Amino acid sequence: MSILIKDVQLEGSTTSIYIEDNRIVEIGPKVEADTVLDGRGKAAVPGFVNTHTHAAMALLRSYADDMRLQDWLEKAIWPREAKMEPEDVYWGTKLACLEMIRGGTTCFNDMYFHMDRAAQAVKEMGLRAVLSEGFIDHRDSGVGQELLKKHRTMIKKIEAVGTDRIRPALGPHTMYTVSRESLQALREMSDERGYLIHFHLSETRREVEDCMIEQGTRPVEYLDSIGFLSRQLLAAHCCWLEPQEIDLLARAGVRVSHCPVSNMKLAAGAMPYKAMREAGVLISLGTDGAASNNNLDMLESMKFAALLQKFTSNDPTVATAAQVFEMGTLGGARALGVDAGLLAENRLADLALIDLKRPELNPLHDLISALVYSAHGNVVDTVICDGQVLMKGRKVPGEAEIVRKAADVGRDLVARE
Repeated sequence: MSILIKDVQLEGSTTSIYIEDNRIVEIGPKVEADTVLDGRGKAAVPGFVNTHTHAAMALLRSYADDMRLQDWLEKAIWPREAKMEPEDVYWGTKLACLEMIRGGTTCFNDMYFHMDRAAQAVKEMGLRAVLSEGFIDHRDSGVGQELLKKHRTMIKKIEAVGTDRIRPALGPHTMYTVSRESLQALREMSDERGYLIHFHLSETRREVEDCMIEQGTRPVEYLDSIGFLSRQLLAAHCCWLEPQEIDLLARAGVRVSHCPVSNMKLAAGAMPYKAMREAGVLISLGTDGAASNNNLDMLESMKFAALLQKFTSNDPTVATAAQVFEMGTLGGARALGVDAGLLAENRLADLALIDLKRPELNPLHDLISALVYSAHGNVVDTVICDGQVLMKGRKVPGEAEIVRKAADVGRDLVARE
């Protein structure tokens, strides 16, 4: 199948983008294709890459707001999650995928439960995803041994979904919910099979203080001492880091996902972006789940990333529009090992078309600045992932049914005894 996006704006010039199968084959004049999309009045940008979320938590959007993080987890979220069934995860993930498509996201990194059902939802929605089953053994290595068996089984189930768009990963939750033995075993699995490890790290001050009391050292130093740090590790949040920890992350090649909206809403802290960037850490962007954000809008997260870093550093030149846009596109693709994030020949055909007639984008002096500081996901008109049109004219097939069913499932989940 071939697609021609004709007369579209790309990096300030009018051109055409020719897609064949799932790759961008040619940028420039081209007259024929199976499907022709009118690009006039639109700009092409890479699809956004969300490197940290919990998609099915869309079912708990607005359920437990304005709470402290530990209370939010222990008193509201975990009790509800304990009642989640596989079909809840399926519909919650479909709802999240729909929202992400409408906001221009083409790829995401997800950690949750019943991830075989999440994989089926992602396959049907047409997005690209890296999926990890959440691993929590409450620091009991005996429980961990059983969970490791289940983890391997779940990886096989995710792989059995049968599409190159979906890859399994390993999902140890945090160092305070996973035993040392399990962390080391998961690192070995990652080394053997090349799996990404999706992990929460130094999200709160309390996490750091507890680690120092129990281990006599800071979290990154502890993880380094047990051999857990690696190039396959993608660590979300990283709000409370000292310079020596940043150096350790940089030397180990650890990838980091900045989640500014969730961190601000839960008053968790602010990632030391400037120091990490200067150290050479690969930084990408995540929304976190819709229960703590409360949306999956990557353009909004780009704006929050820029503003949070400027505010905390008292420096308006930190985290420029171009830098945070790259975090949400090429940075995310690099973090997940996906050949996307740039619109160039031979790259994967994962892209969005922006409606340049939107009032918030005019007058258009600089597209990237306008997207980061002025726009939300509703400026996205068309989304293509893996060479397939998922949204055109802001219409996604089956949208009304997904919203209706997911709303019913979410209400039922909250009402369960």
